[in-house]
Amino acid sequence: MRLLLIEEDSALCAHMRQRLTSLWPSSQVVVRNPVVEGTLAPEFLAQAFDAVLVGNGRPEALDWARELVGRGGFAPVVFVSERTGDEAARAARSFGVHAVLGREQIDGDGLVHAIVTAEHRQSYARAVWREAGRQQQRFGGAFIRGYRNVRRLAAGPVSDLYLAESEHAGALVALKVARDRQEEDMELDDSFRRFLQEYEIVKRIQHPNIVRLYDLGVSDEHAWLVMEYFRAGDLRRRMRTGMEPVAGMRTLVAVARALEAIHASGVLHRDLKPGNIMFRDDGSPALIDFGMSKDEALELDVTDTGLIFGTPHYMSPEQGHGEPIDARSDLYSLGVILYELLTRQKPYRAENPMAIIYKHRKEPVPRLPQNLSPLQPLMERLLAKRPEDRFPTARQAAEALEDALLTLSVLARS
Repeated sequence: MRLLLIEEDSALCAHMRQRLTSLWPSSQVVVRNPVVEGTLAPEFLAQAFDAVLVGNGRPEALDWARELVGRGGFAPVVFVSERTGDEAARAARSFGVHAVLGREQIDGDGLVHAIVTAEHRQSYARAVWREAGRQQQRFGGAFIRGYRNVRRLAAGPVSDLYLAESEHAGALVALKVARDRQEEDMELDDSFRRFLQEYEIVKRIQHPNIVRLYDLGVSDEHAWLVMEYFRAGDLRRRMRTGMEPVAGMRTLVAVARALEAIHASGVLHRDLKPGNIMFRDDGSPALIDFGMSKDEALELDVTDTGLIFGTPHYMSPEQGHGEPIDARSDLYSLGVILYELLTRQKPYRAENPMAIIYKHRKEPVPRLPQNLSPLQPLMERLLAKRPEDRFPTARQAAEALEDALLTLSVLARS
């Protein structure tokens, strides 16, 4: 049995978890604090859960329950009110929740009846969906059982990215599906090997600021990879909307700590840029995209109109010139992002990619505005032209960024 409990009152959550696991020892109770984690994404139907319990700890709780009940195909909703017959309980019954419980019923038979009947109802609905919902489990040309296709998020030259609901994970996920070899004249083995590399890297490192990967496989000659979905978007979006320097610096400290773990595992990211730094609902950042080999990271894909995918703006001088790279190349990319965060513009700009690559190597490190001049030594170290002049490790870069965060905080208050 799998249950989702939406409630901010930690004492009530602990009580209900203890009661539920005592009744069903093998059950899994997932607690979601709506204040910290936000409300459920509108595409989520909780199909992996036998019931969703919504506590009445906040004034908005009744509206949340009403909205969930209104989602077609959503799991049975059990509303937990202060008392069985209070106004909120009557309102919840009026818009069709599966059951209403007063807090006094948690220790009695009312909870048992509500959960058992919800489980029976959801088991039947899930069985019907598995048989009748084959089209909803199709992602391009691949049928992937246990995943509901919500919508396509992005289309790329090698793979497509979908938003899906995972029955196993009990969450919305991002599902990357490689194009088949007939469409792209590529070998399936190459796609799967790239996905497998990404999967093994992330599973080995297991860091809180690195994307979580859930599954991978092959279906209908398509390799696919399932990863964490970030509805809060990426760093690029936040920078465009005017992210405050202090918040940005906190993000980069976390990214540097993630790079420390990555480099300690013998891995180079090779494609560090704002679009590969995502945010969870709680505000914590996570690095994504570990599937690029060194050669792929250096490749410039030019379209007929001259547009380039894989911008060189964040490449180190040695990476842009096809020279051997090490962990210090990732730190250079981190420095480019830092400069962009602080100034809202890239350090080197030009009309074509080769000119940008040239500037990374030949032009001096740009100066920060006068009000940020205390951070210039940090900028000089991260964006040093020669790798040996940069921080030797991500740990030292992270420590320097932490010191800079303190400086920024002082400047912000002055």
